[in-house]
Amino acid sequence: MNILYLIDFNCPYSYIGLKRLENAVESLGIDVEWELKSFELEPLAGKRASIGMAQRYSDKYGITLEEAEVKLVEIENIASADGLKINLKDKTLRSSKDAHRIAKYVQSKYPETALKLVEEIFKAYFVDEENIADIKVLGPIAVSCGIEESEVTKILENNYYNIEIELDKDEAITHGITATPCFILNQKEEKLIIPGVFSTEEFKTALKDFAEGNIKSKSYGIGSLSQY
Repeated sequence: MNILYLIDFNCPYSYIGLKRLENAVESLGIDVEWELKSFELEPLAGKRASIGMAQRYSDKYGITLEEAEVKLVEIENIASADGLKINLKDKTLRSSKDAHRIAKYVQSKYPETALKLVEEIFKAYFVDEENIADIKVLGPIAVSCGIEESEVTKILENNYYNIEIELDKDEAITHGITATPCFILNQKEEKLIIPGVFSTEEFKTALKDFAEGNIKSKSYGIGSLSQY
């Protein structure tokens, strides 16, 4: 089975959803080929004054700052239940462009390593409070995943893979995908689109049904969490 995962590094739902889907795959013992598709949610994040994630939620969803902070704490608690100790309320929104560029490079050249790199970038940002817009932070993360430092430096210090991440997003929007995360399961001639975040058990049910040919529809519906 091939699983395309569309994520953004600013999206906590992407981190939670990807981890849950991985756990479901591992639990079922399904042989999966993972493929990253970039979806940069905040392309202006590096071109404007820095704002906190709570303020961004407030602006984006038209709610008060206090309501946004409550929402972020709720997401923190959901993540904590899955073993992800993230901090959102005090987090500054960062550009994810460079993180996507190095991840797309690794997906292209070393596909077996891409998922590990994605997880390490998520951890650096949401758990370790690192600035993933800083190539001096991203570089060591990629090197720790086994990528040669010279390759990492070449990609990050230039504009490589800008077009690729833009094409990923354009392709997703063309197919009606406008938020993250989104997971697309492919097996033989069948395709299943899972927008949003399911519980681990719901992911397991979807995976099992799809693997056994019991799901023929193109979209499985939105799970218990939302999208960003």
